[in-house]
Order: sequence, then C-alpha cells, then structure tokens
Amino acid sequence: MPSATSTSRERITKFTNCRLLKGDELMEQDLWVSSSTGKIVKSQEVFYSHNSIPDATIDLGGRIVSPGLIDVQLNGSFGFNFSQISEDTHSYGKSLRQMNRLLVQTGVTSYLPTVTSSEKEVYHLALPHLGPSGAHRLPEEGSESLGAHVEGPFLNPGKHGIHPLEVLTEAYSFSDLTAMYGSANISNIKKITAAPELGNMQAIIPEIISKGVIYSIGHTEATYEDAGAAVANGATMITHLFNAMRPLHHRNPGVFGVLGIAESLPRPYFGIIADGIHLHPASIKIAYASHPDGFILVTDAMHLVGLPDGTYDWTNERRLIKMGSHLVLEGHADKIAGSSITLIECVSNFLNWSGEGVGKALKAVTATPAAMLGLSRDKGSLESDADADLCIISEEVGADGQKKLLIDQVWKFGVKLFDRSEQITNE
Repeated sequence: MPSATSTSRERITKFTNCRLLKGDELMEQDLWVSSSTGKIVKSQEVFYSHNSIPDATIDLGGRIVSPGLIDVQLNGSFGFNFSQISEDTHSYGKSLRQMNRLLVQTGVTSYLPTVTSSEKEVYHLALPHLGPSGAHRLPEEGSESLGAHVEGPFLNPGKHGIHPLEVLTEAYSFSDLTAMYGSANISNIKKITAAPELGNMQAIIPEIISKGVIYSIGHTEATYEDAGAAVANGATMITHLFNAMRPLHHRNPGVFGVLGIAESLPRPYFGIIADGIHLHPASIKIAYASHPDGFILVTDAMHLVGLPDGTYDWTNERRLIKMGSHLVLEGHADKIAGSSITLIECVSNFLNWSGEGVGKALKAVTATPAAMLGLSRDKGSLESDADADLCIISEEVGADGQKKLLIDQVWKFGVKLFDRSEQITNE
C-alpha cells in the first residue's frame, strides 16, 4: 500500500463522466480515489467533513471504470513461468517483479500465481516468492499476488493434461501435503487443485479448508457422488470446468452436476477458459446459465503470453508451440497446453458468445473471483474503502459486429501505471 507520507503523487483523483461497474451493472457516477491510502474514498465525506477537493479531475468521456481484473489461474506471462526455478532464487524473484510490471498493463491488477505439478523441490523454492504480496506493497510494483495456486501434483493420471505423469501422486494425510509443498509454505498458498477421488483426499479437504486454503476440484475422474462429497467436505471451486475431467453424462453428470445440487449444499464457483479452444462457446453458455453467480473467467495462461508466435522450450526437455492464443505440446497437436490469451480478451469473447451485457461479463473477472477468494472487502469492488485498483475500459464494435473491450488505463492503489494512448504516442 502506498505510504501516507508520499508527496510525489496527487492525493485525491476524481473520475467523472464515466460508467462505474457496480455488481453486474454499469452506473453513471463519479469516483474518487486516494493515492495516499490506496483506497476508494467517500466523496461526500471528503468534501463536506474534511473540506477537501480533488487534486485532479479526469473526464473519461463516458468510458467504463471497472475494478482491476483478477486472474485466479495464471501459469506465467511475458516469458516468466512460475513453475520453472533453479537454486538461483534471486534471479527468479527479479524476473517475477519484472513480470508483475508488464502483467498489470493487461488490466490484471491481482492474480493467483499457479505452480503446476512438479517435484517437491520446485514448490519449496518457488512458493516463498508467490505468497500474498502484503499490505505495504508499492503500486509501482505492478500486479500483486493474492497467494499461490498449486495445481497438483495430487491429480488423476487419467486426466493429467500436460502435467507430467511421473510426478503425480496421492495424499493420505495432510502431512503428505506439507511434505510436498513445505510446511512453512502453506500460508503462501491460497488455492489447491486436487482430484478428490484419489488417496484419502476427501478426509483431508476439511483440514485444507481450516488452514484458510481454498480446495478446488480438478484434473479428476470424479463421479457426481465424488464431487458432491467433496463439496460437502468444503470444496468451493472447480478448476477449468469441463477440461481435464470426465464429461457430462446423462446418467452421471460428474463434476458438472454439482452446479445443480440441492440447496442444502452451496454450489461451488468454477473457472472457464474462454479462448475459443478449450471450450465450445455453447458449453460456456450452458455453464453460465447453470450458475451465473459462480462463473469466473480465467486465462490458464502460460508464460508465452506477450511473446511472438513460435516454438519455445518448456519443462523436462519438452517444447510448446504458440499460434496466437493457441498453445500445444510439440509432437502432440491434440494436447492443449494452457493458453496465451489475456483476461480482457476472455471477457470480450464471453461478451460476444453469451449475449450478456458488459457488466455481467466484467463481473466474472472482478466481483465473482473476489468473492470466491473471500476478498470482497478489498478487491473486485468500487465501493468506498476498497483498494483503488482500476481499469478504464473503452468499447469497440468491429465491421463483423463483434464487440471488443480495450484497456485504456490501469490504476493500482490510486496511482496510474498504464495509459494506452501514451503507448500509442510513443510508438
């Protein structure tokens, strides 16, 4: 959070002539933010109680002001992979900081750095760098971690995707998790993806939840009964719904079925990769219609986001081929290897495929992920006292009638970090 003693930044900024995202609706209203506190402020209280006026007023010409975007499944970007680390952890930390400053330019102000299935040494080295960024973080540092997401290695080998089979394992007690991730690193983890049907995972879920860690069902052969039991035990999330799990069947709907379970159990949140490759648009519409309040858009983006198309080295002497937002494992054209799409592009895709309004599309990357993470007071909101993480967004409609949302500006803790018009001018 910015220091209250800072004098190099304007203290109060007022945004006017704009549409604010409130819940899933756009409302014409002014917004005041403070770079001293890094928070959204109550304009009437500041004006009438403290006799203060804004230091700067910005006319946005009718553009949208959204909370900063939140990506709860990000494997890396701009050449940096959270799962690739050596004993040179100083270099890892430096590259992570560079990535944060680039990632924020895509509109993602907060995220869960995802470490995929690896040997335990990788978790022990990487997780100390990937925990929540903390309350005293400076805005200039860019996007912030809200805690790590460990996707594996407690996954079903039958649904491993591109996770290496040789590292997958089963857990029979919570001590198996601490041995894998490191007992000191549990506090750095925000979310665990694991297959609930393997080992003794169903019995471990309550202990995972008791540590403040979200349990997400994923990479699984779970039946409807398995998934329902996991939800009853405390699972509140599904990792990339439909992908790496047994398909929906009319006699046993599998994991998808828990989105329609009885009201005696809460319906879980679920991630959707709207890149046009992982899922058919009709599948996305069905998922949204089944549980709109649980719908979260994610990128599942690999470290190749922001890099040119081509072939790139990956882990264990494997290589990835990047073709736009399409990533495949070299030699295995049928193996989808995450994506290289940005989160705002996912929002635009959903907007076009679903027919829903802009407010509902943006909610899936702001208020809904914040609620899933238990962070609604600070993130994903434009209410007073929330963090002043903002995206200024414009809308375009192409000749083909397709809608596109563009990130014009990004503000972190009330400080402007990116302005697209300045980038265009510089080019």
